[in-house]
Amino acid sequence: MPTCLDTSSVLEVLKPVQDPELNKSLVDLNMIRNVAIVDGNVSFTLVLTTPACPLRQFIVEECERAVKTLPDVKTVSVDVTAETPQQKGLPDRTGIDGVKNILAISSGKGGVGKSTVAVNVAVALAQSGAKVGLIDADIYGPNAPMMLGLEGAQVMVRQAGSQGEVLEPAFNHGIKLVSMGFLIDKDQPVIWRGPMLNGVIRQFLYQVEWGDLDYLIVDMPPGTGDAQLTLAQAVPMAGAVIVTTPQSVALLDSRRGLKMFQQLGVPVLGIVENMSYFIPPDLPDKQYDIFGSAGGEKTAHELQVPLLGCIPLEISLREGGDRGIPIVLAAPESASAKALTAIAERIAGRVSVAALA
Repeated sequence: MPTCLDTSSVLEVLKPVQDPELNKSLVDLNMIRNVAIVDGNVSFTLVLTTPACPLRQFIVEECERAVKTLPDVKTVSVDVTAETPQQKGLPDRTGIDGVKNILAISSGKGGVGKSTVAVNVAVALAQSGAKVGLIDADIYGPNAPMMLGLEGAQVMVRQAGSQGEVLEPAFNHGIKLVSMGFLIDKDQPVIWRGPMLNGVIRQFLYQVEWGDLDYLIVDMPPGTGDAQLTLAQAVPMAGAVIVTTPQSVALLDSRRGLKMFQQLGVPVLGIVENMSYFIPPDLPDKQYDIFGSAGGEKTAHELQVPLLGCIPLEISLREGGDRGIPIVLAAPESASAKALTAIAERIAGRVSVAALA
């Protein structure tokens, strides 16, 4: 045990404190910085790997306990900040300037609530302090503008020298958003073949003024087609999240989507089971397994990927999407909002672990 109070002794007692997800010393990871000691009052900066760290308070308390074991310590002050690590990715992919991590939210089939998960996860990450962008890559059925309260938003296209035209994303609830919904009339169908779809997705990736982002989330169309292939082959992906319901048909399709990303060299961060059970608003203590039960857990176990969480079906969840106020904002204490926030934290944690591996 160090016998004097100085910077070296503070770092020494903090060495055994580990990041619970990385299982490495905070000191060795350079997560303890700016140690200052004034008349027995110790302060330092704790730099987490994501603003959405679910164990933030636990880590702070562990640090405080460790420092208080030193002699002559009067107070301990921990300033918490975060630096999201840059995903390494594959060398043959072209990254986006300022964007650290690109995540795909995908599904094998439509109607499983993939866009609901993508929008709420994006907002939950932004609420934690992260800088977040969202690409609505469902070109044929863009609905993210409605879910984020941006249905009537006007986006600007400007000239940017050698880059040609650059799109300025819309912004609401802490999220920068681009969507085909901004570029067409409300009832106008998109009748395109694959090459045109590939072109607009590349434009959304490379010809948008994203600025600095910790996470760029891509809300994928259902299936295993052109959009998924374009994304996986164009940019270095931090990972993909597969959304399903407990229903057997949805699970069958989700397995195909998961295998597709693995074959394309994209890490699968885990499975999200949506509509796990229904909670009636007049009987909040009741649960009804409308679409079956435990399907996501079984599939995750069989395919050896994590189950990131299970989201109940609540009327308020649907209402939030229709009103443009995601449920993590509209009703943060609801069961579905808590589940979505926890899922966002787990996704961020897995991204950090992969980036620092």
